[in-house]
Formats: sequence, structure tokens, C-alpha cells
Amino acid sequence: MQCLPWGEVKKPDWRPIPISIESGGEIGATALVLKRSIPRLRRSIFYLPRGPILDWSKPEIAAALVKKLRIEARKHRAILIKIDPAVKSIRPSDGSTVGGHPEFEATLQNLGFIPSPDARGGFGGTQPRCVMKLDISPSEDELLANFHPKWRYNIRLAERKEVEVRPGTREDLLIFHNLYAITAQRDGFTGRPLSYFQKLWDALVPHDMAKVFITYNGDKPLSAAICFLLPPQCWYVYGASSNEDRKLMPNHAMQWAMIRWAKSRGCTLYDFRGVADETQTPAAEPKSEESDNHLQGLNRFKAGFGAGVECYAGEYDLVLSPTWYWLWTTARPKLVAALKRRQAAGSGMQEKHP
Repeated sequence: MQCLPWGEVKKPDWRPIPISIESGGEIGATALVLKRSIPRLRRSIFYLPRGPILDWSKPEIAAALVKKLRIEARKHRAILIKIDPAVKSIRPSDGSTVGGHPEFEATLQNLGFIPSPDARGGFGGTQPRCVMKLDISPSEDELLANFHPKWRYNIRLAERKEVEVRPGTREDLLIFHNLYAITAQRDGFTGRPLSYFQKLWDALVPHDMAKVFITYNGDKPLSAAICFLLPPQCWYVYGASSNEDRKLMPNHAMQWAMIRWAKSRGCTLYDFRGVADETQTPAAEPKSEESDNHLQGLNRFKAGFGAGVECYAGEYDLVLSPTWYWLWTTARPKLVAALKRRQAAGSGMQEKHP
């Protein structure tokens, strides 16, 4: 998400602005900034997904980059700069979290950053705070041996039932999206339109940074996924599956096929992506039993392949306009929530009095 092609994926809602600084004749830090304009206010926000990229043990490099970010943000009347660097966190036994580098939190504090209020939920912020990763450097036999026995059985079951995993084409994105829509309805999330995945394909596939996989039983598609590739790591980003023939275990077959493909492309890490960080879920925001079951099932599925949880330090904001920042992070969410409650109440009245 800090690569230049990712900026093309996010257009036109976000405008990509690449920034870098040099140190000793070499690139010392980079940042792909995504700028989003705030309608009618002539203001904007700056967001660095999984960025910036630099050596956080060198605070002078961080300070130089942030100085450049501030200058650029002033040009675009940004009210905040949101960062989400891929810095590992260390979780002590008491459940609290500190930065992965001893200098990390001190550097951010000295530069004026504060923890983002948008990232207080159990999942994190814009990006998941915790992910599950699998070391795929061992041989395929060793990897299989480390899977849960039931997962090995399910992979072999899918093979016996003639479940086949095939690479998808751009035209096959329609198959993926049909399954994705079914998954969104089943799991209760708002999905993206087909045009988004077509744009993703056009931006990433020519750079060999993404691939589509679809599982079939005969000519019937059962599940599909999109992976991102940037060796030495591969990311399982989007997954979709049918409500039918789940007993054929297409998802186990698909994950194993993608892990083997990632190994063949020189990857040593396979990222299953987000899981909820339950230690950070406020008691005032209990999840429903249905969402609990979904998340627990998701975690069990990923853990069955031997993946372990890895958490990042989280999102931080550099406030550039305190008044606008308060309006954006405090007043706006309350207003949106009130409008939703009002709409829900109005909908209920209409149902009672058609």
C-alpha cells in the first residue's frame, strides 16, 4: 500500500502524492500520501496506509520526512496527517501495547503525533491492527505437517472431490464479484463494486503485484480470492465463497494453492490479513454473538494453517488544525450516528404505519 501503483487503485476518491527524502545520496524514507478532499470545505486529510517507510531507530530521518509532509500538507490545507506504519508492537503480560522499536513512541510524541481516535475499536483503524502471518520458508511437506490435522484432511478431501483451483483472468472478476456479493450478504459487510476490482486489476496485475484464484467443482465456481504479491511477502486480501457445496472444503484447497504459489514466487511470508485485537475492544462496545462467532471462526480458520498473530503499533494523527480536527473526529461521527438513528426510527415508523 506504499507502492506507487496502489495510488492508481485509490483514484479518483484519493489523490496519490509520493514523497521521499535522501540521506547520504540514497533514499532515506518514502511515503505514499493519499489525499482526500473534504467536500465543500476546501480542506483535506492526508493518509499514509502502512506508511511511512523508514528506519524508526533514526529520529532525524523521521523528523526530516515529517517536515516535508507538513510543507506538502499546508499546500493542500490538510487538517491532519494520519500514519499507520508497519511497526510491530510488543505486548507485555498485562495486555498493554508499546512500540516495537524503543525509540518509536518517543519519536512520534516529539514530532507531535497522537494515537488516532479512529482506531479504538477491536479491529484497529483503516487497516487491521492485528494480522495473522505464516512463515512459508519451510518445505511444502513441513508446512503441511504443521497444519492442524483436520486442515490436512480437508485439503485432501477437496482433492478427492475434484475441487480445482485455477488462476483467474480479468473477465473472471465477474465470477469473483458474484461470490463476493454473496459473502458480503452472509457476513454483513458492505462490499465494493465490480469496477473497483477491475481498477485494482489494471493497476496491479501488469506490475505482477496481484493475482486472482478461483476454485471450481467441474464448471461450478465455489470460492475465489485476490492476493497481493511483493516478495518476500504475499497477502491474502479479498476472499469470497458460495453458500453451496461448502462441505467440499474449497477454501482450504484455495489457501493451500495460494501458499504454494507464493512460495514459487520467492515469498517467505504469507499474510492472512486482519483479525480483531480483542484486548483493545472497549467494554462499552460489545460485539454481537453473531459477529463473535464469525471472528472466532475466521481466527480458527487462519490458525489452522499454523499462522500466528502479529500486531502493529497502530494509527497516529498529526493534528494540523485543532478546530477542524475536533469537528472531523468528534463532532462528525456523532452527527452521522444521530442521522442513522433518525433514519432507522423513521424506517420503523413507516413499517408500522405503511
